[in-house]
Amino acid sequence: MAIIQFLSTTRTNNAVFCAGIEGNALLTWRASLDNNIQSRLSSWSSSANPCNNWVGIQCNKAGRISVINIAHSDIKGTLDHLNFSSLPHLTIINLLDNALYGTIPLAIGNLSRLTYLSLAWNNFSGAIPIEIGQLTHLNFLNLHNNAFYGSIIHEIGLLRSLVSLDLSRNEFTGSIPNFFGNLSSLTFLALAVNKLSGEIPTSIGNLTKLNKLYICNNQLSGPIGEEVVKLTSLVELSLAKNHLLGQIPQSIGSLGNLTLLHLSNNFLSGPIPEGIGNLMSLENLILNNNCLIDKIPSSIGNLVKLTVLSLLQNYLTGQIPSSIGNLTNLFNLSINENKLQGLVPPELGKLKTLIYLRLFTNQLSGNLPTELNNITNLQYFEVGENQFTGHLPQNVCIGGSLKWFSIHNNNFVGNIPSSLKHCSNLQIIDAQKNKLSGNISEDFGIYPHVSLINLSNNKFYGELSWNWSIFLNLTTLIISNNILSGQIPTGIGEVSCLQKLHLSSCQLDGSIPGSLGKLNLLLELKLDNNNLSGNIPPEIGQMSGLLNLSLSANNFSGSIPEQLGDCLQLLELNLSQNALIGSIPSQIGKFHSLETLDLSQNMFESKLPQELGQLNSIEMMNLSHNRLSGTIPSSFDHCFSLISIDVSSNQLEGPIPSITAFQKAPLDALKDNKGLCGHIVRLKPCITQSTKKKARKNTSRRKTILIVFPVLPTIILLIVVASFFIHARSRTRHVGNTSRELNEDLFSIWSFDGKVVYENIIDATENFDSKYCIGMGGFGSVFRATLSNGQTVAVKKLHEVQLPNGASSITKDFANEIRALTNIRHRNIVKLYGFCSNTQHRFLVYEFLGRGSLMHLLSNDEIAANFEWIKRVNTIKDVANALSYMHHDCSPSIIHRDISSKNVLLDFEYQARISDFGTAKLLRPNSSNWTSFAGTYGYAAPELAYTIEVTEKCDVYSFGVLAFEVIMGKHPGDFILSMFSASSSTHGILLKDIVDSRLLSLSKEEPEKVVLLAKLALSCIDRNPWLRPTMQQVSVLLLKQRPSQESMFPIITIGQLLALELSNF
Repeated sequence: MAIIQFLSTTRTNNAVFCAGIEGNALLTWRASLDNNIQSRLSSWSSSANPCNNWVGIQCNKAGRISVINIAHSDIKGTLDHLNFSSLPHLTIINLLDNALYGTIPLAIGNLSRLTYLSLAWNNFSGAIPIEIGQLTHLNFLNLHNNAFYGSIIHEIGLLRSLVSLDLSRNEFTGSIPNFFGNLSSLTFLALAVNKLSGEIPTSIGNLTKLNKLYICNNQLSGPIGEEVVKLTSLVELSLAKNHLLGQIPQSIGSLGNLTLLHLSNNFLSGPIPEGIGNLMSLENLILNNNCLIDKIPSSIGNLVKLTVLSLLQNYLTGQIPSSIGNLTNLFNLSINENKLQGLVPPELGKLKTLIYLRLFTNQLSGNLPTELNNITNLQYFEVGENQFTGHLPQNVCIGGSLKWFSIHNNNFVGNIPSSLKHCSNLQIIDAQKNKLSGNISEDFGIYPHVSLINLSNNKFYGELSWNWSIFLNLTTLIISNNILSGQIPTGIGEVSCLQKLHLSSCQLDGSIPGSLGKLNLLLELKLDNNNLSGNIPPEIGQMSGLLNLSLSANNFSGSIPEQLGDCLQLLELNLSQNALIGSIPSQIGKFHSLETLDLSQNMFESKLPQELGQLNSIEMMNLSHNRLSGTIPSSFDHCFSLISIDVSSNQLEGPIPSITAFQKAPLDALKDNKGLCGHIVRLKPCITQSTKKKARKNTSRRKTILIVFPVLPTIILLIVVASFFIHARSRTRHVGNTSRELNEDLFSIWSFDGKVVYENIIDATENFDSKYCIGMGGFGSVFRATLSNGQTVAVKKLHEVQLPNGASSITKDFANEIRALTNIRHRNIVKLYGFCSNTQHRFLVYEFLGRGSLMHLLSNDEIAANFEWIKRVNTIKDVANALSYMHHDCSPSIIHRDISSKNVLLDFEYQARISDFGTAKLLRPNSSNWTSFAGTYGYAAPELAYTIEVTEKCDVYSFGVLAFEVIMGKHPGDFILSMFSASSSTHGILLKDIVDSRLLSLSKEEPEKVVLLAKLALSCIDRNPWLRPTMQQVSVLLLKQRPSQESMFPIITIGQLLALELSNF
């Protein structure tokens, strides 16, 4: 008896002793945590028994600590000071939802009894330690929502007892390991929201007990294989937001226990399988944002438990099946943005629990069925962008729950639904572009939650007599193109959140109320094409964030208020077609973001202010049909972004500015002035002072001029050219006298007698007769010349444009091109044979490339049809190689600045060469890279509208445009402008639908190249220059061997291509 009592006492003492060691380990860890949270573990004390009094601590029957459960405790710190070796009896660790960070200690492998480990919702990072593979009794491992990275370690495959594994929301990379197939006890597997790639391993099919599989939001590719269909115990399957290809397996219907099937945002193609109707337990079917085609199978009507049916943004055709009316538990029907046709079946009226009805952007037609009036709980009624006609269902908001009413771009007639007047929960009303009518002041009610009202392009009448103080959340009010009457109500000034106010073409009269000045959040004010009169109120200047102001086609009088100069953010200002007088205020010159200025058809007079030349973002300027006088200020020479100019019908005189917009303006944009002059067709040349003196001088004086003038350009050229000819001497041999006497003509023709070649070229082109002209460039015309030895060369004769100071503008461009081409040699850069400069001519002599420019080739249907894909891809490779060489292999780097189809030449073998280096710039370290605008509009990078700093990224953008031009067979134009808009319809266009239709179908190996080329082009035209790849990266990717992407080409959209990571290629 005494022995038994001794043993019992010994065990008790040992337990107390061991609990003390374990408790001390936890107290040491607690002491290492941040002080501000130690109070949450205040019950942890050396004076208290851990097994009875410590929060979150439990002990086993032997008195040993076995459970640490301190989830949701806001503790912050690391696990570095937690001595796992002192806690060998732990079976459960739950640290869920805290602020712990750092790595998982290697010593965690000592916890051999551990069955449950949750570190989810913390800030842990680093790789999972391989020691975790020693926890062979682990049933539950949850590392969700941390920052773990690296590959999923193979040691996890040793945890054969695992029932639940959650590694989601981390940064794991690599493929899904095959060893997952060994974890045959798994019922829950979550790998979602990582960066996993590759295909779903076939070994997944071994997990026959799996109930829930989440692998969404990764970069997985390949098809959904039969291995997934084998998982017949699955209840929830989510593979969304990957890059999966191919069709949904026909045998998907064998997963009869599924309640969730989520496959959205992939590249799945083909029809929705009929077998999907066998998933009788399904509650959520989400297949949106894929490339699915054909009809919606009628078998979907079998899924009577379905609550969510989302098929939006596919290419589904045919009619909406009437069997959908069987889905009486449905609360979300989203089949928008497809190609569905025909009538809306009346059976949809059976869906009385429906909250979301989204049919917009299809080709549906006819009247909406009156049975829709039976759906009384609707919150989202979205049927816009179809071909609906007839009247709207009157009871669409009979239940008072409607939040979103969107019927835009249809042909609805009659009044707005009567139930809408009392629909106080409305947030969006978009009824634009229909044929609706009714009294606007009577048919609409009070909407305190509404943020957007767009009733434009209808036939509403009446006055805007709403109670404006109720619209507390209204940001957008667009009622343009209706038949309203009366004045703009002063109460609109009380709508304090308003950002867009469009009342154009509404037959409004009266003046603009000064109360609009209270709208200090307003971004757009469009009141054009009304009968408004009076002065423009100075209160408009209080709208300091205004981006767009359009008051055109009204009867405004007086002058432009000076206060308008406070609207410094303006992008567009249109005051045309009014009766405004006075001078154009100089304050407009402060609008440095202004892109469009239209002051035409007014009565402005006096001179143009110099400050207009400070509009360094301006693209379109129309000052026509006014009474402006004097000369166009020289400051206009700095409006490098200007594309379109119209100063016609004024009283202007003197020379036009030298910028491209003026030099290439049509005569109609300059006509009917007092005396504008310049070097453009049908405009009289300017008469300078030197010209007048020259006319009065005698013959002997003219001789002197003829002797002196040859000297000046030669002096200038020699100074510029001499520096780089020193470097070229080691590689080139100069024949002819280059600088012996200052008044001697300058020739340098490599490997030829310069003067002989000069005379030969003059003879061969008959003194540059136009019949030998094969192209026009920004700085000169290109002629074909066949020399006496039979060799054909290309000769670029430079235009001389006289600058205001009398100097020649071509000297710099001439020297630039010589400098650039003398210092570089590359098979994809045009070869310069030599140059000539004398009093009669300045020209450069190049190798002749027989197929001419890429622009010429693409513009000719017959030639372009023979310009096959393999040749096109090789052309782009050639240009990429040349630019990569210029940017990365030349020192200093050379930026071309004018990459365009007219400056890419091809020889008879279709090998491409970059030409025209007149605007090239060397990027010298420690020197300024700021310069004036150069390039061709439509190819120039967008950042050049607000900065004139030259970087390699400008060439990268131009290359991207060029690549699209080769793909499409024409300049992409507005296609590029719309590309990066989140709501752009461009995103839904198939890549195959934009390729040049003049070509025959692609051969087997070509589709992958077109997909890659298109993705590269998209990356190169990114609005953010620093997100564009380098030309070296582009060149490497184009040369790299890749697995075939052929199956993507017929189905991939521009939006999906944008979403793809370049690293996937």
